[in-house]
Amino acid sequence: MFFTGRSLFGAGAGLMGLLLFTFDPLVLAHGTLISTDVPCACLMFATVMAGLEWARQRHVVWLCLTALLTGLTLVTKFTGVLLLPILLVLVVAEAWRERSRATLWRGLGGWCLVALTGWVTVWAFYGFRYAPAGAGLPISPTLATYAASIHGKGTAGLLLFLARFRVLPEAFLWGLADTKHKEWDYLAYMLGHVYRHGRAGYFPLAFLIKSTLPFLALLALAPIAFRSSGRREKQALLFLLLPVVFYFLVITSSRFDIGARHMMPIYPFLYVLAGVVCWRLSQRGPMWMGVAALLALCQVGTSLRVAPAYMAYGNEAMGGPLAVRRYLSDSNVDWGQQLKTVRAYLDDNHVQDCWFAYFADGAVQPQDYGIQCKRLPTRSGLWWFQLPMDVPPTIRGTVLISESVLEGVESGDGDALNPFEAFRTLKPKTILQDGVYVYEGEFPVPLASAWVSIRRSSELSKAGLPNEALAVMQTAEQTAPGVAPVELALGWALLAVGRKSEAAAHFVAAQHLLQEQRPDLQGAELGPSIENGMRAAAANGPGR
Repeated sequence: MFFTGRSLFGAGAGLMGLLLFTFDPLVLAHGTLISTDVPCACLMFATVMAGLEWARQRHVVWLCLTALLTGLTLVTKFTGVLLLPILLVLVVAEAWRERSRATLWRGLGGWCLVALTGWVTVWAFYGFRYAPAGAGLPISPTLATYAASIHGKGTAGLLLFLARFRVLPEAFLWGLADTKHKEWDYLAYMLGHVYRHGRAGYFPLAFLIKSTLPFLALLALAPIAFRSSGRREKQALLFLLLPVVFYFLVITSSRFDIGARHMMPIYPFLYVLAGVVCWRLSQRGPMWMGVAALLALCQVGTSLRVAPAYMAYGNEAMGGPLAVRRYLSDSNVDWGQQLKTVRAYLDDNHVQDCWFAYFADGAVQPQDYGIQCKRLPTRSGLWWFQLPMDVPPTIRGTVLISESVLEGVESGDGDALNPFEAFRTLKPKTILQDGVYVYEGEFPVPLASAWVSIRRSSELSKAGLPNEALAVMQTAEQTAPGVAPVELALGWALLAVGRKSEAAAHFVAAQHLLQEQRPDLQGAELGPSIENGMRAAAANGPGR
């Protein structure tokens, strides 16, 4: 970023852009994590800037560097596939700017080389092997099955077409299919409510909340700094702004609304511009120099003030970090980054008896950090990671709940869906890193207990112990009556012991409750199972 800023606008602008970017809370939150967001953003930025140098110098070294960086971007994160259309749009825009067909054909030729290099790089990283693993090991579910079940049939058809002719490695295509599945399957939290799919205004809202006020102010002042731009500056602005506009339009049209981190690729481009604005303002006289200095100091001060709770940052105009939960959740506030702080709190307060509902449980084990709290269920921890847990209907002691769990990011909101809905109205004893809420006392958690019973009943049924499975579910119904998943699981438990008429009644009850309790959130998961249960209960012969 520094070298780009210095090359395009001078050393002062490059240094200022680097300073502002370094102290951005979103960058600080994700830059320390072993994830793909920041590496992909850096690679996309480096690739486009290498492309700009090739457009200026026409030197083969810059074209080769652009091609190499494109390949690395493609194998870093699946979002990297957007780089190819971004580069193509830049080729067309550059030719239009120069009104030159020669520029267009030269650019298209370079783009073809870049795309070919990226394609070869993907194959190289997968060992030039189409099969997902060596020795003929399969991938489950198969690509054909997984792609065919994607909601968007056009996307499914494209992936199956590429698979048919083995254009890309099977595992890479499977990963692309997986991103489309997650886009459709993941719940989205926005403005205090959980939705079945993402909302159109999610990323504009996230940008306004998660960006610092100095950064937003500098972008607003950009027209002053770039009032009179020469030919070379207009070219630089094209390569800095067009990727931002293209990428932002694409992600805004998607429904993968689980965090501002998905906007990360736009920030390097915009911070180069912010650095230029800040530097040029400082050259316009004492008053503007004071404004520029104040904005830069506020950027630094903002990060120092919220440290180390960068993940939960929200700017002051939106109410600060603790107000973010009114608008956004998930990795905008809580991505499982607080375990060291939790451990320190438990040690400092000599807490021995505690319960922990941890958003990233399973992906990261609290026990590995010396946190010995008893586990409370999350959907992923209970069903995906199959973590061991035993939760009574009432718990006592210190209760810690991750913000994303508290808001029902995975489960949905409301008493019938979120096991910890009641805690949302309680005042916590403290909040750790603006993302883990701490409560003291005795608390009823009937739905959390029933969730664990549903899994236990399923395990007993699979082990050939249907009567024991039924007993577990009968107790769960008494603990958490009037809940669709509980009624559904009880229906299947009754069906397993041949009590079809009773099972049918519970399937009907589950269906009615489903219609009353957010069918938009539960229908895709529970609806087919309820219908299958009703058909099985109505069939002749022994029930399944």
